[in-house]
Amino acid sequence: MEPLPVTAYTLSTAIGQGTASSLAALQSGTSGLRPCDYEDARLDTWIGRVAGLEATSLPAEWQPYDCRNNRLAFQGLRNDGFSDRVIKARAHHGPERVGLFLGTSTSGIRETEHLIQSQGDGPLPADYHYRETHNLVSLVEFVAGILGLSGPAFTISTACSSSAKVFATAYRYIQAGLCDAAVVGGVDSLCLTTLYGFNALELVAPHPCKPWDRYREGLNIGEGAAFALLERGPAPAGTPVLLGYGESSDGYHISTPHPEGRGAIGAMRDALERAGIQGRDLDYVNLHGTATPSNDRSEDTAVRSLIPTAVPCSSTKGWTGHTLGAAGAIEAVVSLLALESGFVPGTLNHEHPDPELGLPVLPQGRQADPATVLSNSFGFGGSNCSLVFGGTA
Repeated sequence: MEPLPVTAYTLSTAIGQGTASSLAALQSGTSGLRPCDYEDARLDTWIGRVAGLEATSLPAEWQPYDCRNNRLAFQGLRNDGFSDRVIKARAHHGPERVGLFLGTSTSGIRETEHLIQSQGDGPLPADYHYRETHNLVSLVEFVAGILGLSGPAFTISTACSSSAKVFATAYRYIQAGLCDAAVVGGVDSLCLTTLYGFNALELVAPHPCKPWDRYREGLNIGEGAAFALLERGPAPAGTPVLLGYGESSDGYHISTPHPEGRGAIGAMRDALERAGIQGRDLDYVNLHGTATPSNDRSEDTAVRSLIPTAVPCSSTKGWTGHTLGAAGAIEAVVSLLALESGFVPGTLNHEHPDPELGLPVLPQGRQADPATVLSNSFGFGGSNCSLVFGGTA
């Protein structure tokens, strides 16, 4: 496929606001995980909580959209001059020619949780802003309004692959001539539904998560936002590009990946084929790496079937937690940071290699000057997406 320039990107997670603070945390090994202190959640686990959301205010005209998720989006858009860069693209292409494709899993569901906690069962009150907060359309409507965009726009919600799939969607829309540029990204915020839901599935760990570690016990829930701008046409030298994408849906189980990683293999194979490369041509793989026993085992099998074990691999969820619908975009931006900085992050809390897993994941980050990277996002229900990025436009 024709490479598509990524002309701007940013992220907001538990390790900081913007690319500079995020890269500094990755280089220093400073995790954003903390013992669970989210509102009235009483769980023995750790979380990746973004600082300052409670004090974040939306513009007056957007008050009906006020919820934790949209506050997180608003905060994220202001990092790294991202919104200013989109405004320039809007002026160049026209607002109707800039698409908007965002991923989330729960949107502003916390507002509905608050309402139910305060009033109990019964119909929602007439003055409750369900569409503007809880509904999945809320995120896209809010971001489109803030950025002044009127091109094709919708939300993708496919669990943990949501905001990886937006890159593939944007590519198809641009190639089809429906837009000339696209803002893509993902936003997911902490809520009781996911915290208690994953706890009920016995998937959360009582300590900071340990991807690929022999003693891993589960994941930590996090929250975050990440955005990228994709634009058709020439770009300045050194601009990273989307080289390939792959999507699959194996439908093996609602919450457990296929033990042989069949869907993951399909997504990675298609991404590599679209990029015109083979696994040995990669310089780094950002693993989905949730630190659950079954997920890491399945992904390990899948990656080793296509990619030589000499290629550096790591999971960055030990820094941010698993940000669910935002994970794909956040880890895509981490992959872009690796290309830009020449630094490949390690796998935080990976202290005891699992003898049943074959990938020699990096326990510590290192300078590697990668030129081609792969980012994996594998979600519930067997919804999978892999992205390949390169270092030059």
